[in-house]
Amino acid sequence: MNFFISDMHFFHERLLGENDFAPRPFQTVEEMNQQLITSWNAVVKETDHVYHLGDLAMHPQYEKGSGDILELVAQLNGTIHLIKGNHDSRAFFRYLEKHDPGLSDGRKKFYFYDVGAIVKFDHQQYYLTHYPMLLGPNDTIRNLHGHIHHYSVPIGNDVNVGVDAPERAFLKEELPFGTPLSEQQIKEIYEVKRL
Repeated sequence: MNFFISDMHFFHERLLGENDFAPRPFQTVEEMNQQLITSWNAVVKETDHVYHLGDLAMHPQYEKGSGDILELVAQLNGTIHLIKGNHDSRAFFRYLEKHDPGLSDGRKKFYFYDVGAIVKFDHQQYYLTHYPMLLGPNDTIRNLHGHIHHYSVPIGNDVNVGVDAPERAFLKEELPFGTPLSEQQIKEIYEVKRL
């Protein structure tokens, strides 16, 4: 199964508590990081694929913190497809690629995309990008994105899959913070948003 998420921002201390950008209900970075891992692993199995649409982490030591980030990301289930966000550097992606812990069957755990990727499910084509794409009315292409945190693009074909995206409120069942969205949940959000 495929899952989608964006803007996890592991280690990003400035997002904790109340703020105008992307408030997160945690007292410490460690608490936030653990919740992200717990929520991910509650739904993602080892055989699943997760598309992370940018901004995996904001370590206070930047590239020097790559090992700390890898230690957390290695705990996440499944194959992870990482699309570069504005806070993800190519050097960081190269570090992850070099230190890929692999899966139990010997396959790679990490795959990397500089700009975006395209996937198809439910007879639709989805452009996966970090930044929202303004596609306008279109019956054949939808955009899954992140970047804008608790804001939403007022276009039905654009769905923000970030951990703090307002589109998550369209789901019938509230998800724990940091839960990746399944294909079925993307379809559910889309059906409500396009009305």
